[in-house]
Amino acid sequence: MVINYIYSRVLKKLRGVAIKSSRIHKTSKIESGSTVINSTFDRHSFCGYDCLFNNCDVGAFTSIANNVRVGGSYHPMEYVSTSPVFLSHRDSVKAKLARHDFRVSIRTLIGCDVWIGDGVLVKSGVTIGHGAVVGMGTVVTKDVPPYSVYCGNPGKVVKMRFNDDIIQRMLSSEWWKLSDSRLKSLGNKIISPKEFLNELESK
Repeated sequence: MVINYIYSRVLKKLRGVAIKSSRIHKTSKIESGSTVINSTFDRHSFCGYDCLFNNCDVGAFTSIANNVRVGGSYHPMEYVSTSPVFLSHRDSVKAKLARHDFRVSIRTLIGCDVWIGDGVLVKSGVTIGHGAVVGMGTVVTKDVPPYSVYCGNPGKVVKMRFNDDIIQRMLSSEWWKLSDSRLKSLGNKIISPKEFLNELESK
């Protein structure tokens, strides 16, 4: 059993990642089996295995689990047909019956210190606010408020992580922009939002 586990983990790692026209900060990590297209990852962020990011900007300190899908291609619903057979760009179909130029590029924004659970689907163009938590399997079709806990299909806010005062202070602090050395000096305060903010605001 242990050998099988190790073998499956090694195979998973060997698949590699597909990154195109994207910028990944040197402190961030994309696990194998994931595809990142025309997207950015700020510092100290990661995504798990078998994820897809298309036209997406991911903030700093954001944690993304396995099998997450963010963004995707649009099809022209106002045309007679939604099939790419009638469009000019390259895609999975072999035949071309027309070559209409239809290109829609809508960016999806994922804030800083966001936690996204396994199997989440995120529609193109939405914004997930700083500090939000998105529960596993959630379907996100609308903007997610900062520091909310957002779950379900369709997704909805089930609670807020902190009270309004703490949330506003967190957002105003923009602590994710602090240097690593400054954050290291505040490390013992991370477990207490009030103590962390008091220390940060006193300087």
